[in-house]
Amino acid sequence: MLTTKAIFLDFYGTVVHEDDEIIPLIRRKIKESSRKKCTTQEIGQYWWTSFSKMFQESYGENFDTQRNLGRMSLSMTIDYFKADCIAEEIIQEQFEHWQRPGIYEDALSFFKSCELPLYIISNIDTSDVMAAIKFHELKVTGVITSEDVRSYKPRSEIFAEALRRYDLKNTEVLHVGDSLTSDVIGAQTLGIRAVWINRMNKMKPDHIQPDNIIKKLTELERII
Repeated sequence: MLTTKAIFLDFYGTVVHEDDEIIPLIRRKIKESSRKKCTTQEIGQYWWTSFSKMFQESYGENFDTQRNLGRMSLSMTIDYFKADCIAEEIIQEQFEHWQRPGIYEDALSFFKSCELPLYIISNIDTSDVMAAIKFHELKVTGVITSEDVRSYKPRSEIFAEALRRYDLKNTEVLHVGDSLTSDVIGAQTLGIRAVWINRMNKMKPDHIQPDNIIKKLTELERII
């Protein structure tokens, strides 16, 4: 039987809430000031496509922070839809959310009861993650973000650095996250056991197989 010595945790969507309520507000502001006939769905799709392309190309010498990627992709979206708003201004709600997100009740319970070292492994910028951890007074053993390795999940650099920095073997940790791509595939690429937290009962494609599936972080007790 494998011994778990530590837990790697994704942060947004796993411990704290994603910015799902903020994005529609930003899309609506673009639509309201747009001189082009469009829907908020079309705006969201264009923004996501623009961001995703930048995100996938952002590593090594080409790395850029989530804040900058968000600003640039949003600015492109505003220009495309001929909207009279400023990216830097309307994206502030998203940035504020990253620093003061809501937290899941089961996450609070888990942090209070877990006796293993907990390491946050996040794609969001370091200053935002640290601000959110401080805001909720969470006790974590360590934090590694994409800024530390100039690479985003699901690329393996962030997981490899976590293992190296904290002197852990891939068989000694679990990684828990809400993204099948970034968290499950990313961790499993390095032989790390991956736990998918699926609070929203999302459908799982057949080609991705998490080692375990949970609905609450407190369920990790039966896996550890």
